[in-house]
Amino acid sequence: MVKIRLKRMGMKKHPFYRIVVADERSPRDGRFIEEIGYYNPMTQPAQIKVDNDKAQDWMKKGAQPTDTVRVLLKKSGAIEG
Repeated sequence: MVKIRLKRMGMKKHPFYRIVVADERSPRDGRFIEEIGYYNPMTQPAQIKVDNDKAQDWMKKGAQPTDTVRVLLKKSGAIEG
């Protein structure tokens, strides 16, 4: 199954996440199919940038967002909630 999830980047104690489309069997920071945005929780307010068209297109193809990514997609306006 294809998931839309976070890939952790950045230094120790300074996380930065990329929102990626990946196979659920691949490791968290491993192979992914496509990068559709990023999330930086260290800024005030937190920075969220998502390509809403790509996110909606992947969800139409059957990709399931994780719980955290679902919240981020709602905040960015990619999905209604």
